[in-house]
Amino acid sequence: MSAFGLYSHIRANRIRSLVLMVGLLLLVYLMSFAGGLLAAALAFNNAPLDYLIDVARGYFLSSLPVVTIGTLIWLVIAWQFHQRMIDALVRGHNVTRQEQPRLYNLLENLCISRGIPMPKLKVAEDPALNAFATGLHQRQYAITVTRGLVDQLDEPELEAVLGHELTHIRNGDVRLLVIAVVIAGVVSFVGEIIFRGLVRTDMRGPSSSSEDKKGGGAIAILIALGIVAIAWILSIVIRLSLSRTREYLADAGAVELTKNPDAMITALRKIEGRGELASATASVMEMCVDNPHSGFVDIFSTHPTIEKRVAAIVAMAGGRDPGPIPSLLPNRQLSDLIPENPKRTDEPPPWGERRPWDRQPALGINPIPPWQWGPQGPRNWWERWRHG
Repeated sequence: MSAFGLYSHIRANRIRSLVLMVGLLLLVYLMSFAGGLLAAALAFNNAPLDYLIDVARGYFLSSLPVVTIGTLIWLVIAWQFHQRMIDALVRGHNVTRQEQPRLYNLLENLCISRGIPMPKLKVAEDPALNAFATGLHQRQYAITVTRGLVDQLDEPELEAVLGHELTHIRNGDVRLLVIAVVIAGVVSFVGEIIFRGLVRTDMRGPSSSSEDKKGGGAIAILIALGIVAIAWILSIVIRLSLSRTREYLADAGAVELTKNPDAMITALRKIEGRGELASATASVMEMCVDNPHSGFVDIFSTHPTIEKRVAAIVAMAGGRDPGPIPSLLPNRQLSDLIPENPKRTDEPPPWGERRPWDRQPALGINPIPPWQWGPQGPRNWWERWRHG
């Protein structure tokens, strides 16, 4: 389903979420039939293929209630505890205003500007430069930023990244991605169970007599493995079919929220090539601002390249592209940039001691004396009155 605008994109995401939920059940049922066919082939290796398919159908129908309940339990667990699982994986933890006042205030201001509830704010203890949003409903939404991102980006760039993730939440992209991750987890789990069962059965040494070879057991096993492979490929296709325009829309949303395209561009350039989370899985990386492994083959990438995203921002909102940033220096505080004893930029007055208004401000630039303030200042009044 194509989306041609922001609201159509949000509506399309809601429809995709429902389709993915139905697709999850279909994939699990397909895997269950493959497991039943594999069990029938191993139990009746010398039976004809038609008989094995009938037995597999019986196994599938008898296991249908158990499979459905198990899938629903999996969904409930993912619905309630997916955030804890991701936090444990990337070492993420909640932060408060007292712990991260700069980060907290930036996110709060963005939410106030749009009148939306503020999601939870988390920091992942990882030196990589990345961020992602999670959650399936309003009370679960959270934005996680890495420690490296907090240390390396300045306030406008951090605000742009937070606006990017906040736009993902507003557009419904987060819910869609979490459901896709759940589907991938279910299919991988069931597929692994089937393959482990096959390996353990083979280790016991099934019969290989000539009579067994005349049966349809071998063909049934190949069909079952083919079904498992198809289900696994379909789970990947479902994940990759999620429109990559979501990243372009999130970038545009960040620019619209912050009114600062340069900050979004420089944030992307700093993140470029530095976003690999050491402990994150491929599914978690798909939710991040940038997925370093997504661009090796464009047709299979989950994110557009940074070059394309920056070019889209420049074309849409202007801004300046500094190009790839080869290295990053540790952030310095403002006090480190200001010398303790700055040199005067003007000559001291030739008479008497310095007056109070001759004191240097923090940046070493003298203020204008009071009688010279503006064209209508007291000195100009005196000169005009004296000369008539």
